[in-house]
Amino acid sequence: MRPRITHPKAAVTTRATAVLAAGCTGLLLVLTGCGSPSAADAPPSAASGAKNGDTPPEAQSLPGTARVPVPRGAGSRVPYDFNGDGHRDLVIDDLVKAPEDSHGDDAGIGVVYGSDDRPLDPAARQLLSARANAAKSGDTLPAAFDAESACDLDRDGFTDLIVSTDPPYNGIGAPPVPLQILFGSPQGLTGKAVTVRIPQQARFGNEWPEQPVCGDFDGDGKADLAVTASAGQVTFLHGPFARTGAPRSAELLPDGGPYLYAPEPRADTDGDGYDDLVAAARPHAPGRPGKGTLLLGSAKGPARPGGTYAFAAEKLPRAPLNATGTTRTALLDHGDYDADKQPDTVVRTYRGERQDLIALYAAGNTDRPVLTFSTALFLP
Repeated sequence: MRPRITHPKAAVTTRATAVLAAGCTGLLLVLTGCGSPSAADAPPSAASGAKNGDTPPEAQSLPGTARVPVPRGAGSRVPYDFNGDGHRDLVIDDLVKAPEDSHGDDAGIGVVYGSDDRPLDPAARQLLSARANAAKSGDTLPAAFDAESACDLDRDGFTDLIVSTDPPYNGIGAPPVPLQILFGSPQGLTGKAVTVRIPQQARFGNEWPEQPVCGDFDGDGKADLAVTASAGQVTFLHGPFARTGAPRSAELLPDGGPYLYAPEPRADTDGDGYDDLVAAARPHAPGRPGKGTLLLGSAKGPARPGGTYAFAAEKLPRAPLNATGTTRTALLDHGDYDADKQPDTVVRTYRGERQDLIALYAAGNTDRPVLTFSTALFLP
């Protein structure tokens, strides 16, 4: 039997991913004020540059929402820019399920890329799955493949995606590391992931190392990872990371908690040049109130006590989903998608597992979204 990890992300997720399952029956793309995607099917470029050893995935399309190649970039410093073209991209977990597959496994992770023409281009999309993109544990592919956090771990100008999986575990000793890195490239997130390598001296106890949070915690200009360890400790992985998944160095920090988060809206809460970390006893959903303990960054990582931290509640706009019955709305991200140096808001409104709508609202205007689409785009 392969035990499934009980991911806190079932109730809470990182900045740019969905927090709850959603779905849609035949709901097609809706664009508001941004034009429409190209109707011409075109496979992604097979040019060199994919960092994970595989060629890009084949094109997929839906009627009226034909898939176009991911724009090719040369590298940037923009957060969540997997293809390095200078435009922020969106990561979405828990994609809609088809009516005939409502009890099946999750389809995978959806990525919608930014473009020159609009803040996000749903036609420029990729579907990442365990079968196509996960690393094996021995001879076994994981069943779970969930987005957790994202940053440029190897400092090449392309954001990398940290995902959680469910490797087989016999219950004896420390479990295997369930975290993997899928590296960005000029063609986006393609190829196979690699397992995060956590040295034994940076592990403690027999709990799963989870809850990865990106940040420059030691202020050296390189992205690091903070990961949970047993007994409320934190595994601190110094960047940059090698393409093998190994950090530059690693150590245990004494204070932490079972749930780790980046502070909102700024990772460096006190402006001292070190990103900070929040440890919490309970899961926290973005945009909802919550409390934790602030761990201030320093030359030694997020190790200085910073007192109680409060997540602020936020009134979220609702995507205009045309559905009968009760709907829910979750915050996916606050980020600059239109390059005006102000954070836009991305939310997802859903009903059950088969109806959803994602809406992007420009900074300062939550009356009308500039873009809406359903994750039904990712259905085969």
